[in-house]
Amino acid sequence: MDVNAAKLIGAGLAMIGSLGAGIGIGLVFSAWIAAIARNPSAESKYARTGYIGFAAAEVIMLVCFVVAMIILAK
Repeated sequence: MDVNAAKLIGAGLAMIGSLGAGIGIGLVFSAWIAAIARNPSAESKYARTGYIGFAAAEVIMLVCFVVAMIILAK
């Protein structure tokens, strides 16, 4: 196997984690919207938790992207 092909395969495998991050972001926002729909007066209480959940899922995706770029750079 060529070294360049192995790099591309490795970078693709590193990006598999972004699939989970995308699903996680969808779940966070669907739960957030459902919670606000059930109790609109508590929207400010749910906002902090929603942003923290979004940030946690987004960090996972960014780490996957950085690892993929490091694999491709070497």
